[in-house]
Order: sequence, then C-alpha cells, then structure tokens
Amino acid sequence: MELRHLRYFVAVAEELHFGRAAERLHMAQPPLSHQIRQFEEELGVTLLHRSTRKVELTVAGAVYLERARSILQAVDAANRDATRAAAGEIGELSIGFTGSATYELLPGVTRILRAELPRVSLTVKGEMLTPAQVDGLRDGTLDIGLLRPPVHDPELTVHIVRTEPLIAALPEAHPLARNDAVRLADLRDEPFITYPSHFRSVVHDAVLDACREVGFRPRDVTEVSETSTLVTFIAAGLGVAVVPASVRRLEIPGAVYRPLAATTREVELALAFRAGDPDPLLQRVIARLHRFLGGPRPQRTRGDRH
Repeated sequence: MELRHLRYFVAVAEELHFGRAAERLHMAQPPLSHQIRQFEEELGVTLLHRSTRKVELTVAGAVYLERARSILQAVDAANRDATRAAAGEIGELSIGFTGSATYELLPGVTRILRAELPRVSLTVKGEMLTPAQVDGLRDGTLDIGLLRPPVHDPELTVHIVRTEPLIAALPEAHPLARNDAVRLADLRDEPFITYPSHFRSVVHDAVLDACREVGFRPRDVTEVSETSTLVTFIAAGLGVAVVPASVRRLEIPGAVYRPLAATTREVELALAFRAGDPDPLLQRVIARLHRFLGGPRPQRTRGDRH
C-alpha cells in the first residue's frame, strides 16, 4: 500500500464519480479506475459498488474512508511540522540566565520568543551561575546560556552581547544612600554581601578586583548564590554589595542602588551555546537574541576573569 492509493480512494469516495475524482487528482480516468481495483485486490475488500449510473461506498468503504482521511491528515500535519522544524519554527529549547539577567532580560526574552515562536516549547532557568550554565550546556540540559564570561571550553561558542558597570547596593537607611553616587573606597569598613567565591562567580572576582584597585579587601563577607537573596539581605541591613547595573531591575523595599564614582570596572554578559550545533531552531533563536541584546562580539582570549 502506498499513500497515493489512499489519496486516490479518498478522492473517489468523496466525489462518488471517477471522472470528477480524476480531474481533482489531475490524472486520466482509466489509470485511476485501475489503481482503485488494484488497491481493493490488495486489501481483499470491496470498497466501492460501481454501476453504469453511479458509484457508492460499501459498508467497508465507509469505514475505510474515515480511517484514510485521518491517516492523510496526520501525514499532511507531519509534513508541515517537518517543514517548520527545518525552518526553526517548532521544537524544544532551554535557556539559562545568570542572576542579574534573570530580572532584566528573562521577561523580555520570554515574551519575544513566545510571540514569534508560539509552537516552541520554551524552558527558562533563572539565577544560574556561570559554572552551572556551562555544565548544562555540556550535558544538554541547556541549549543557550546568558552568562558572565570568560568561559574556557572549546566545545562552546561565546558571544559578548553587552557590557555593564558595577553599582553599589545599599540599605535604604545607610548614610551613603543619600548621595547621588558612592565612592567604592567609602565602603571599605562595611560588611559585604557577595556572590560565591572559589571561581564560581565572575562578578565576585570583579568586585574583589575593583576593591583591590582602591586599596582594600572586604573583611566581613557573606556569600549568597541568588541575586534575590543578596538584595533581600541588603534591604534587611545586613551589609552592602557591589553588583552589575542590571540588578537595579530587582526592586525590593529597603534596598537602594547608587552609581559608583571614579570606578570604571565593568562586567560582560554573553550568549553561550554548543559550538557547531546545526539545530535550525537554535540558530534562529540565537539570531533573534542578537537582534534583541546586541552583539555578537568574541570574548577576550586572555585569561583574566574581568
């Protein structure tokens, strides 16, 4: 049995006339009649009663018509889906977001992708540190990461999409919160709330580098993994923090943000994905994210942690 036999039979069964069915199928009537008889012989069932005046479905033919229609509809749907998949319009995709990008970018990215690719099953994972995203990209649980470079893995492609300054996050009641800007050196005696150390957070290292440049190293440090927890601790008066400017999107009563005066330290945000992955959906989403976020620029090749 071939799909064309099903299409021939459905055309004749719906038209109940070989001539009209042949016109619909853009073929001559004799070959169509021959194909239907051959089809019935192969099935061992009579599907159509023929006379000089009319064509009628048998009971078996009526049952077969419904099943044949369902099969052809399923095949047509599969063909459409295959075409859409090849164009990167359907499929599944998982995106990880670093802490600060969770609050600034996750809503916009999700809104754009759901509007433009409604048939894509999208999974988003926020508050992921760079090492966890790299692991996810390696093992396939993530397809795209929005993370803080550098990433030293030859199996991943990393594109810088934006650079942002560091800012101060302070309790609202802190004396320096009244200032338009804060000098980092004025925070030397403050307890610091930071992201994790031990090479788990690029921002942690950038903050320590910035403090070192103005002559101190924070002595009283509390480490937290999630940006929301970090800002909540600040709002509770447990310390101060230096964070990427995008953290300002996370508004928690009791915490305020101020620019850092005379400090040029910045951190980068990058798109990361498996190098050479040909998935058309992945490539389509990466191109769309570049239009939304900017870039691409290659990450720096030197070994510092920026």
